[in-house]
Order: sequence, then C-alpha cells, then structure tokens
Amino acid sequence: MNFQKYNSKLSVPINLRSGHFLFFISMIKILISILFSALLFSACKEEQKENIPVNYKEKVELSAEKDASIQIYNLEKMKGESTNRFPCDTISVIEYVLKNFPAGTYLLRFDKNSIYDIPKPALIYYDDNDGSKYIFAVIARSRPGERFIEPSNIVGYDQSFIDLDSTKLGTPFIYLVLFECKGEQMFTIWEAPVPSHGGFNKFSLRNWSPKAINYIEVNFHYGQGVGNINYNYFLVDGIRNQPHLLMTYNGIDFRRTLADLNNDKFPDYYEHIFYSLPDRVIHKDSVAFVFNQKDSLYHSTEGKKITRRY
Repeated sequence: MNFQKYNSKLSVPINLRSGHFLFFISMIKILISILFSALLFSACKEEQKENIPVNYKEKVELSAEKDASIQIYNLEKMKGESTNRFPCDTISVIEYVLKNFPAGTYLLRFDKNSIYDIPKPALIYYDDNDGSKYIFAVIARSRPGERFIEPSNIVGYDQSFIDLDSTKLGTPFIYLVLFECKGEQMFTIWEAPVPSHGGFNKFSLRNWSPKAINYIEVNFHYGQGVGNINYNYFLVDGIRNQPHLLMTYNGIDFRRTLADLNNDKFPDYYEHIFYSLPDRVIHKDSVAFVFNQKDSLYHSTEGKKITRRY
C-alpha cells in the first residue's frame, strides 16, 4: 500500500509544500536577476551619457551670446516698466556692466532681511565735496572656462557654505567697484577684489573716527563659524585711488576689531583669543597687529614673523 505523509498541523501534503517553496525561491532569484540587470543598464546608460560630447552652445550658462540676450531682454523689460529714470540709475549700471565687463559678470543684490523683502541692488551713490558723483557697486564675475555663475548662488547665509559645495555651479569672483557718473556717462575708476566666493549679505559706507577716513564695509555671512566677516576698504588716499583692505570678523569664538595703534592713516586691529569649553566660551586675551607700509603686511606685536596680508 502506498502511503502519503501529511503535515498534521496544516493538513497539506509535504511534497506539495516543498514544491511551492522551491517555486518561491526561483521567483526571488529571477526578480533579483532582473533588478541587477536594470541597475547595471542604468549605470551603463549614465556612464555613456557622461561620455557624450556636450554642445556648449546649447546651454545658456555656457553661451555668452544667449546669456547676453537674456540680460538684454530683462533690461528692456525693466526700462519699459520704470517710471522714474535718472542718469546712472540701477538700469544704467546693469547695462554698463553688461557692455563693459567680461561675459558672465553681474551686479549683486543685498540679502533679504525677511521673506517679504525685495532685494535691493548692491549700489551706494556718493556725492563728493568737489561735485563729482560716484557709485560703489558689488559685482561678481564668472571664472573663464567654467559655466556662468548665478547671482542667487552667491547671496545669503546658505551660500556662505559655497567653499564646501561640490556641485558645478561655477566659481564666482567678487569685486568692489567704483564708478564715476558724468552727465549720462559712466566710467570705471577702480576695482578691488573681495576675497570671498559666497555668502554676500550687504555693504555700507562708514567712517573710521580716529582718522576721519571713509571706508566701505562689505559684509558676508559666515555659516561655518556662525558669524559674519567684514571686508573693509579704507579710502586712505582719496576716493579715486585703490583702497586699503582690512578684514574684521565677529562670531561665537572668533573676533577681530579695528584699532589705531601707531597713529598713521592705516587702520590696525586686535585679534581676540577665545577658549571653547564644553559648557562655555571664554574670552582670554587679544593680540595686536600693526600695518607696515614697507612690505604691505600686518605684523603681530608678539613676533615680527607673524604676519597677515589684510
């Protein structure tokens, strides 16, 4: 007699359950094989895509002609909507930068203080005592050979992390520029590089009271240190000559402040020293740095070999 064994608990033949199990295992293997093939095909497709030659002229961020045409279109639209034009106004400055600076150069705007703010153009109008009219502006240039930058990738707190960004957004070079306005015409007097690539916040005209010297303070967010960095351009030889740069900053555990230590026309500074403990930050001391005109460096009073450029 031929007996067939049963599982007493489920009342299912053992040989039938084994067949279902083997079928289930086979289906899993097939699904894994299909998934692996799909991933391999996707990777090969992506690699093939990377190897395809890029037609640079098809991309706006790589085409000087297309970028210029977009800027011209926006300018014409601004002109049509503007009701209060005046010589060397914002539209004139944007148009001057477009025509006289390398492709991929843009006028920046202030960072917004709130979500409801309309960002203001980074311009300061200044009337000199002799009647001359000047305009300070902060602009950003694209690095030659790379894609054109976008001003929105330079302004704001989040953009202060740009040095840690691995995306291909282009490399911005920021400048403080002085224009002169004569009638309806504009002229470039000087350009001063700003040693930062992102995190622009605002800039303002200030006066250094010890020597009554005007200077431009260009303020940047510094997210990595939770604070702000100021690039101060002192007009030590008048407005038409290249300014003198001194950097100051302020954060949780770092600070540099202006000082007048040797009674000359160049500002000096104090570098403050902090101790960061697990539960608090202690201000311990400060070190003085004095500017030396012979080598154009700041020298520490604690040791002549300790120098800073600005």
